[in-house]
Amino acid sequence: MGSPVPVEPWGRDPGPVFSGVTPEIIEDTLIHLATENEQYLSELPEHAGSFKDTRIVEFIFLLSEKWRLDQSTRYQAVELLERFMIKQVEQLWESSSGSVKGGAQGQGSSWTSVRDQIVNTFVLRLVSCIQLASKLSLHYSRVTSDTALKFLQSLKYSYTKQELLESELAVLNTLHFHINVSTPLAYVELLLEVLGHNGCLLPAKSLHHMCVQLLDFCYLSRETIYDTLLKIAIENSTPSKLQVAKFLTVKEDFMLLAVGIISTGMFILSPGHWEQVVEHLNCITGITPQSIKEFSYAVLRRILGSTVPRQHHGTCGTKAPKGRILPLK
Repeated sequence: MGSPVPVEPWGRDPGPVFSGVTPEIIEDTLIHLATENEQYLSELPEHAGSFKDTRIVEFIFLLSEKWRLDQSTRYQAVELLERFMIKQVEQLWESSSGSVKGGAQGQGSSWTSVRDQIVNTFVLRLVSCIQLASKLSLHYSRVTSDTALKFLQSLKYSYTKQELLESELAVLNTLHFHINVSTPLAYVELLLEVLGHNGCLLPAKSLHHMCVQLLDFCYLSRETIYDTLLKIAIENSTPSKLQVAKFLTVKEDFMLLAVGIISTGMFILSPGHWEQVVEHLNCITGITPQSIKEFSYAVLRRILGSTVPRQHHGTCGTKAPKGRILPLK
């Protein structure tokens, strides 16, 4: 008999295991994520990102930490809540405005009704999104109804198990049961796998750990980072409403976020290999080296303040060309 295989304690995250996937699977997964990302950006709701406010994200992160959920679950919960809330607001507005008449005054009353419904159930919906996200992660602990109710009761809410179940069903129905959405962490981990496969020497585990920390930071500092990136792109400190609206696809681009995170992590851990990694990321995704470096600059500026030096750049080319995912080496 051989030596027994060591088993990680139940519920503990052993960390990523790189270089254990065949090139064919890596390439298929990369193309799948790129296609999914492009499709989402092409159908982006007008108010995308509205429910990724720092306070909301921090609430989800802290609650996920309290319940000892894995890294991907908290990102999945943020994305589920965002997509659900946008659809719910649209549905409530259509329902409310269709039943109210009276011009501007009627519209004002209609919006007040929608806002009240959102506010009254927001924490419940947030908890439901975390519950659903935890159920998608099969190898880690799930948030039970008892755990969720105990937390809600600590906030002086008096929901029942039935209402909790109905809330989960409301999220599922509104999203047509499409809740297994890819998170930016999936993009980061896959790109790290591709970089390693292509012969790019990386401190895999330490870089992954750094990327997770940076991803948390980007979620919590989202508005400031993307505001800096927008001003770099337009070379103007006062963007117009139209420029802000057009920049929405950049803010919601998971592939750009992933390459920017890896680039920043590499710059921090091994600046001597940074340029090489940026070139590799460009070859893999088609996102320009300039765009990758500008994203890193925006993140580092947020971390370090205005002391970060920046070379002169032209217009930020964050929109990658079609067919940007290239074959693996």
